[in-house]
Amino acid sequence: MPLFMDVHENLPGATANDVAAAHKKDVEIQDQYGVNYLRYWVDESNGKVFCLVDAPDADAAAAVHKEAHGLLADHLYPVVEGS
Repeated sequence: MPLFMDVHENLPGATANDVAAAHKKDVEIQDQYGVNYLRYWVDESNGKVFCLVDAPDADAAAAVHKEAHGLLADHLYPVVEGS
């Protein structure tokens, strides 16, 4: 399945706890879209969040965020995992 990294910018005041709660909501509904949100990273000082997701396509990945909490990514990049 394709792998994507999404980037949320302009989230001033978002904390790691806030993002954990949003991620939990993603995980609760992701199966409906054939998506698997794998990991996320939070940059609290710059108001940015990065999410790594297996999804059939970018639209499916975005649909999960939209339904789960409404926080759509500003950018969604197809990526290939390396070591």
